[in-house]
Amino acid sequence: MQKRTLLSRLIPLTLLGVLFFTPPILLIFDTPASNGLSWLPLYLFAAWLILILLTALVVERSHEE
Repeated sequence: MQKRTLLSRLIPLTLLGVLFFTPPILLIFDTPASNGLSWLPLYLFAAWLILILLTALVVERSHEE
């Protein structure tokens, strides 16, 4: 039963990752800021970091149960 709950938590996390990295969302952050730099690298790093932290949280929580 533990494997099923882990899978049910990882599927929405995977869908969130797909949402984070779809081209329409990426194009929103590819616009230049007032200083001429793009927000895309910052967004990519933040989205990647959020996914890693959420994955670690889900996996560690599943080991405790």
